[in-house]
Amino acid sequence: MSESPGAGTEQGAEQGAQERPEQASESDQVREAERVSEAEQERQTERAQESGQETDQETGRPPRGAQADGLVDQGLEDLLRFIRDARGFDFTGYKRSTLGRRIRKRMGDVGLPDYSDYRDLLETDTDEFRALFNTILINVTSVFRDPEAWGLLKRDVLPALIAEAGPDDEIRVWSAGCSSGEEAYSLAILFAEQLGIEECVRRVKIYATDVDEEALRDARLGHYPARTLAPLAKELRDKYFERYGTQYVFRTDLRRRVIFGRHDITRDAPISRLDLLVCRNTLMYFNVEAQTQILDRYHFALREGGYLFLGKAEMLLNDGERFEAVSIRQRVFRRRPGGSSPPYPAHPVKARAGNAEEEQQAVRTRQLLDLILDASPGASIALDGNGTVMLINNGARAQFGLTSNDMGRPFQDLELSYRPTELRSLIDQATHERRRLQVHGAERRLGNELQYFDIDIQPIMGGPGLPVAINVTFTDVTQATKLRAEIKRVREDLETAYEELQSTNEELETTNEELQSSIEELETTNEELQSTNEELETTNEELQSGNEELETMNDEMRLRTTDLDEARAFLEGVVSSIAAGVVVLSADLRARSWNRGAVDLWGLRPDEVLGEPFFALEFGLPTDQLRDVIQECVASGKRSGPVVIPAVNRIGRRIDCSVICSPFDGHNGGVVLLMEDLSNEGGN
Repeated sequence: MSESPGAGTEQGAEQGAQERPEQASESDQVREAERVSEAEQERQTERAQESGQETDQETGRPPRGAQADGLVDQGLEDLLRFIRDARGFDFTGYKRSTLGRRIRKRMGDVGLPDYSDYRDLLETDTDEFRALFNTILINVTSVFRDPEAWGLLKRDVLPALIAEAGPDDEIRVWSAGCSSGEEAYSLAILFAEQLGIEECVRRVKIYATDVDEEALRDARLGHYPARTLAPLAKELRDKYFERYGTQYVFRTDLRRRVIFGRHDITRDAPISRLDLLVCRNTLMYFNVEAQTQILDRYHFALREGGYLFLGKAEMLLNDGERFEAVSIRQRVFRRRPGGSSPPYPAHPVKARAGNAEEEQQAVRTRQLLDLILDASPGASIALDGNGTVMLINNGARAQFGLTSNDMGRPFQDLELSYRPTELRSLIDQATHERRRLQVHGAERRLGNELQYFDIDIQPIMGGPGLPVAINVTFTDVTQATKLRAEIKRVREDLETAYEELQSTNEELETTNEELQSSIEELETTNEELQSTNEELETTNEELQSGNEELETMNDEMRLRTTDLDEARAFLEGVVSSIAAGVVVLSADLRARSWNRGAVDLWGLRPDEVLGEPFFALEFGLPTDQLRDVIQECVASGKRSGPVVIPAVNRIGRRIDCSVICSPFDGHNGGVVLLMEDLSNEGGN
């Protein structure tokens, strides 16, 4: 790289590459390589399609289900509408070639060649939605990706941006399509290097958004393997990341200034008053109409003089009036001075001809009303007298997955007309009775979660006849409903506890009476105990006399124990002094004694063999050859041997071992084995 943003010089970048930590696991590398390969393949296929050369990757023929240029693939369109209605993901603005290719790739993975079959799979397997979205949304990103572009941002854009802002002004940044967060954290590092960490924490706020919930979950954690942070110089990595095992975690104070959230750039309201908007390699997945709509939103979101940072594959060719190029090569643009249009198109209004000022004022008023209605906190849908959808605000789009394409459709064709509750009959009732109707606590299941809505159906009267329009408002009361249910449960628990307390009080009164009776019995018992105490005192005197006798016997036992200890020490010394190996076996042929000669001969310590079956021990002597000799000694009660057996001593040398077996007349019987190294004696 020519210049690593935040590293300062080429030398800093090279040092970061040389001192990078160990690579992550091989599986992580393979997954990342696959994602990068898929993204690169998408770009190559887009370029091939522009020249009319799109073919199947394996056969070289057009993929199955694909339509010729200019024709609509009805199966794909039906599947996209199903995905929008079922999960609220609106992919209608995506390029059909790219979208169809990604969906067919997933269909090939599950072995389904037809769109209708794949739709059946989605209806029965909810986990397949997640796999499909992960296939469509290619999350490829890295820290300071395209170093030259980030170098321009550091060298030219940030100094100018900071100089134009006041010393106490907040600097607002938006990373749209942030994927797993590397881009957002790169921006935080860049501003921290320019302003200092404390000033960055005080002034900079970075919004990072994406439609992929799994990618956002990883981004919020801020945990990355060493391989992901390889573009950073070691001093920057150690400065902005803390190491936990094999992972690096972004520092906490700067992490609080990065706000992650789900946001669909084609539907949701843009973040406003931005100084810098970063949207790299995202627009290329949308068609021209969707790109135009997104750029309108971006123009609205940026303040005058704000900067727009796009990816290498994106370009603003027809927006020279609104954006000036800071660097065409690095795709950095700046918003020109001038008013911005609203992020959503306003419907035109009629005004008297010939009065331009009044007409402009009416247009501004209508646009303002549209924006106010669109930004209202509740979800609202307006229908005309024929039941056609005329207006959908931002809350309804976000809550129910509706889009601007649903405007003009009959309301009865929308899933919302019968879910979360049957609204068509209620709307007819409100229309004919010309009165407001309300539905409380309508239940809507969204995946594994339940939502509850209060629905308000308000007829809009335009005269004495039937209403000219119907406004349907949905108020999310999920939290309130859950709280009411919790309050009800707590109240029932309190009533149960009160009843239990009453029962416990009655039991305590009964227990008190029983205790009073017990006290009287205890007083009687106390008198008996006093009499018993006198008897015990007499017994105590007798015990004291017996204790003196026991002390005398204890002194005698102590003397005898001392004699036994001396005798035992003497015998152990004698046994230990014997140079030959002496092993004493019990009647069940378990090792009871193992002297020092046996240790020196075979290398086994007493604690390893005592109590173990002799024939189960593994050492240099083949004990199976002694089995007959030992059994003969035990049976006859006479000495047997010597027996000479080839063996291996503790140092691994082969020896001839002489073994003599003698009966043991001690406690519970047994045998005594005397083992001598004949080879050693011959050498001596």
